[in-house]
Amino acid sequence: MAHCEQLPMAASTVDTVLTRMRILDTTLPPRDGVAVFNRVYLTVTEAVDRHIDGGRFPDARSAIALDVRFAERYLAAVDAMEDGRRPPACWRPLFQFRRHPGVRPLQFALSGINAHIGHDLALAVVDTCRTLGCEPVDLEDEFDGVGDLLVSLEERVREELMPGPDLLQIADPLTHLFGSWSLERARDATWAAARALWALRRLPDVAAEFTERLDSAVGFAGRMLLTPLPD
Repeated sequence: MAHCEQLPMAASTVDTVLTRMRILDTTLPPRDGVAVFNRVYLTVTEAVDRHIDGGRFPDARSAIALDVRFAERYLAAVDAMEDGRRPPACWRPLFQFRRHPGVRPLQFALSGINAHIGHDLALAVVDTCRTLGCEPVDLEDEFDGVGDLLVSLEERVREELMPGPDLLQIADPLTHLFGSWSLERARDATWAAARALWALRRLPDVAAEFTERLDSAVGFAGRMLLTPLPD
């Protein structure tokens, strides 16, 4: 598969975004909804970094660019929230409900994953193509590699945030909530959205409308994932 031409990288690096996430991890209250998602995402970003260092991506430069652009989307949303600006619609439910006592940690994690993969990843692919001067097809191997690591989120979330089998009964709404959202399906939809956005890049008005509707739809799903549940 062809790879991207060698153009200058962005100023941010994997180490830069990891540092930002580690600072958030140490400064946010552990039960805070953003902190819950941040811990999960930090672990996956560290895994991507190890895979890059271990030569497990066919094009390390493209993998780094995609990983950084992806993380920057999440960190920009956090910055907007902290500065009193309006973050993307996909992130608003998590920021609004982050301290709600009726929302469980698993829900915070799923809502963040939904926002970051359902919206941010598609835009990060386009960002990376513009940075490196390539087409989405040139990033498919890297997208799949990062995506495979993201799928590990589901297992990590299940292991760390789901109550044990003696505590979680089939009638518990959390059981059904967890089964109602699929990271695999979200990743497939994101790849299609990224290709569509790239195809629309010469129609900025249409691309902007597509992006806004994607943002709103992902935000709606995130709000449903944060429905307060009884103990």
